Amino acid sequence: MSIEIRGVNKNFGDFVALQDIDLSIPSGQLTALLGPSGGGKSTLLRIIAGLESSDSGSIEIEGVDATGVPAQKRNVGFVFQHYAAFKHMTVEKNVAFGLEIRKKPKDEVRRRVAELLKLVHLEQFSHRLPSQLSGGQRQRMALARALAIEPSVLLLDEPFGALDAKVRKELRDWLRRLHDEVHVTTVFVTHDQEEALEVSDNLVVINEGRIEQIGTPDDLYDRPASDFVLSFLGPVTRLGDRLIRPHDIDITRYEHAATASGPITRWTRVGFEVRLEVTPTDALHPDPVQVVLTRAEATALQLHEGDMVWLRPRVGADLVRA
Repeated sequence: MSIEIRGVNKNFGDFVALQDIDLSIPSGQLTALLGPSGGGKSTLLRIIAGLESSDSGSIEIEGVDATGVPAQKRNVGFVFQHYAAFKHMTVEKNVAFGLEIRKKPKDEVRRRVAELLKLVHLEQFSHRLPSQLSGGQRQRMALARALAIEPSVLLLDEPFGALDAKVRKELRDWLRRLHDEVHVTTVFVTHDQEEALEVSDNLVVINEGRIEQIGTPDDLYDRPASDFVLSFLGPVTRLGDRLIRPHDIDITRYEHAATASGPITRWTRVGFEVRLEVTPTDALHPDPVQVVLTRAEATALQLHEGDMVWLRPRVGADLVRA
């Protein structure tokens, strides 16, 4: 394991930020810390980096106890959401900064910077200032600068959070490809479920200072350990006495062994999906049920707003008792 976290606790006054955190982060993989704002994920990342100290517990990085080691001696690369570049320095100089303050030979600095700018597709912008780059390009520069010192661990705290949705999507695709090339152990904080599911090898869901579940994205999405994990990793709706994902509901226009039935009270097309709201007619279902179908499924069933339909869980659907 690259990072071993044992018995970490952190309070800010009366606020419990982290409680009894035990976590092993594998070498060479990309691990996402996912959870709601204020859940403790960024605090844990800052403790790993040495930017924050824990009240108790230990941090081991690459087999070395780093608990009392200052941030600058942990050989950790760190990228924040709002990256503070040196505005008066070119892209090339920004990336070279960490190597130059470590007194690396000039030829080595020049070679390493050229390699990194090529890796992050910024070689043609090497002589520009940060203000002449787009937001996405600045974050790629930030990653190159963090990688320049050849860190044993790369820590990313909501690195794409300030960017628009299209750029975020492009950059997370790019980050996954970059990671597959460099294989540096990476810990990535996000509150964006799609981002975590798409990018990470391993997923750690943190809520109210505690770890809810650890596993691969598929493990957590398909086998959630709690209703919190189920609901946080994607949309859920209530069917009978259980929570279920809207795409895990079987819908038909003909009466069958159903959990609920009622008219379609809302019909919305979003891209390749059709999203339905069904309002059950029985007293056991006070809330509308959300159902998601592909356009092909909705067309085949000839569904329209006002149609009476019957609902039940699809075979093999994930259910958590509400």
